[in-house]
Amino acid sequence: MAVLKIVTENDDIEFLRKKSREVTEITPRIKTLLDDMVETMREANGCGLAAVQVGVLRRVVVIETDEGLFELINPVIVKTSGTQEGAEGCLSLPGKWGMTKRPQCVTVHALDRDGNKIEVTGYDLLAKALCHEIDHLDGIIYTDKVTRMLGADEVE
Repeated sequence: MAVLKIVTENDDIEFLRKKSREVTEITPRIKTLLDDMVETMREANGCGLAAVQVGVLRRVVVIETDEGLFELINPVIVKTSGTQEGAEGCLSLPGKWGMTKRPQCVTVHALDRDGNKIEVTGYDLLAKALCHEIDHLDGIIYTDKVTRMLGADEVE
C-alpha cells in the first residue's frame, strides 16, 4: 500500500471538476487503488476520499466512520430522506469549511472490491460522506453547495 498525493484546489481545481468513468472490470489495479486510497485517507485524517482526489478518474470512493470502512465502486444514490445542516470540509480544500445542507439518510447501491452488489444506508455523518464523495465523482465540490463559508473559529 502507498500514500498517494491528494489533488488540491491549488494543484488543479479543474481536474477535480472532471466526471469520473465507470469501472467496468474490477482488476488487481482497482483493488490496489482501494488499498492506497484507504491508507491515504487515514494518513490525512479524513473520513472519505474519491479516486479523482488522488488523480484517478474512476468511480471509486472509500469512506470510514464509526460504522466501519466502506469501499464503493460505481456508487449510485438511490434514496434520500430528511435534511441535516452542518459544517463540511474536504481533503482537497485544506483549511476551508462551510455549512451545507445534505440528506439525513442516504441509501447507495454499489459494488464491493470483489464485484458483489451491495447496498449501504447511512445516517448523519455517513450520509453526508456518501453524498460528498459521490458528488466528487461527478465533478461537484462541496463548496458548490455551501450556504455559508465558516471561519476557523467556527469549526468544531
